[in-house]
Amino acid sequence: MTGMNTTTSMPTASRATRTVVVTGAGTGIGRATARAFADEGARVLAVGRRAEPLQETAADRELITPLVADITAEGEPARIVATALERHGRLDVLVNNAGIVRSGALGTLAPELIAPQIATNLIAPTLLSQAALPSLEASGGVIVNVSTSVGQRGWPGNSLYAATKAALETLTRSWAVELAPRGIRVVAVAPGAIDTPIGEHQGLTPERLAALRAWQVAHTPLGRIGRPEDVARAITHLAAPAASFVTGVVLPVDGGAVVA
Repeated sequence: MTGMNTTTSMPTASRATRTVVVTGAGTGIGRATARAFADEGARVLAVGRRAEPLQETAADRELITPLVADITAEGEPARIVATALERHGRLDVLVNNAGIVRSGALGTLAPELIAPQIATNLIAPTLLSQAALPSLEASGGVIVNVSTSVGQRGWPGNSLYAATKAALETLTRSWAVELAPRGIRVVAVAPGAIDTPIGEHQGLTPERLAALRAWQVAHTPLGRIGRPEDVARAITHLAAPAASFVTGVVLPVDGGAVVA
């Protein structure tokens, strides 16, 4: 009953060193998240497509293990989970952070723009989460999906990316209900304008990127671009054993942009 002093056991993950898998861990939010978990004492499997950025993520942090993998390739979700179990014997947190943006207005969306975004932003997190289910159930674990706050609004010229992230939020809520009886929590963060290389990866020129940043700052009530560490802290807090009664939530980390 509310107000009573009761003694309850903490979740299993609080009694042992946790193991965390972070996808898209080579740069930006993924790198900051991998480091944040490692700084808390967790063992982290940092997953990404390129070896050099992953090595930079792991620099000076012995608890981070880089794993080069393409999460969209056949068999890779199972290999990622198997690697975590072989190295550490358990899996407590899965952070589905990897994502790509391929801009285009309706009428210009060729299959080569559509397929990679759906494969990376939606199918891969689904298959990786599915592969991780037995391990997460054993540990009373957490799935953290990384969406975007702009996916909650119209995004002309970027509708497909926004749609994949909105779908990921729907999966978050559905999985939270579906997996609660198995002791697995599912949460998401929805970053706003964050200082990551995603603009460069889109092929934006420095001038276009500067103009985009100026527009983002003007439409962010807190008046600045966010840092990857801002999002990483939200992820580690949501995934913490202390948040054991939180599931199905999509937390904006956007300086107030989505409510402005």
